[in-house]
Amino acid sequence: MVQKFHLHAPYVPLGDQPAAITKLVGGINEGKKHQTLLGATGTGKTFTVSNVVTEVNKPTLVIAHNKTLAGQLYSEFKEFFPNNAVEYFVSFYDFYQPEAYVPHTDTYIEKDATINDEIDKLRHSATSALFERNDVLIVASVSCIYGLGSPEEYGKHVVSLRTGMEIGRNELLRRFVDIQYSRNDINFTRGTFRVRGDVVEIFPASQDEHCIRIEFFGDEIDRIREVDALTGEILGDREHVPFSRHPTLLPAKKKW
Repeated sequence: MVQKFHLHAPYVPLGDQPAAITKLVGGINEGKKHQTLLGATGTGKTFTVSNVVTEVNKPTLVIAHNKTLAGQLYSEFKEFFPNNAVEYFVSFYDFYQPEAYVPHTDTYIEKDATINDEIDKLRHSATSALFERNDVLIVASVSCIYGLGSPEEYGKHVVSLRTGMEIGRNELLRRFVDIQYSRNDINFTRGTFRVRGDVVEIFPASQDEHCIRIEFFGDEIDRIREVDALTGEILGDREHVPFSRHPTLLPAKKKW
């Protein structure tokens, strides 16, 4: 199923905006690699670009030069596209110290980092959205070009599940261990799974409130449900759900 971008705004393009939208859309359709939209602060450039995104209707990457501007754009695009997948992808390090060696003191400095867990969740949400749907707009800082590797390699570490799929429960658990999820039947948090008979519950790395319940009938996935991880309330059935790799970043220190 092809999803479409639906722009929600209490106003319509005015002034130079309709002409700018037409020219930008035309340039994209003609295959132009570079186009420039000029305008002072507050003239509606984000709204103009949102209209272009709606017309072109393709997955879109918006790159900002710092986290502050990326956060502002993310908030604005979320308002314009409340029913589409607007995601946020920036560096999850609050602090990063690469390993180093100081020769004159013969000192080795170990790598250290502090990870922002909320941003880590948003990064996973962005990559998962790209596997699930095509109405995706990702707002990112320039750091998005580092760290993930090739899409082909990343795709090899995605577990994709559908109702009716034949896979043994133990084989499924092994696959989750392979993508660095861990079993924890007591402290059920992001990046963990728990097992109760023929039911496996997985807490995706991209979520902090909802988990996925996999119900087996023999070696077949009988039902996939989205569940509130705290209350156990069933939120709905899912036909398909992908799980992306949960990175183990040691000796990084998580910020809770």
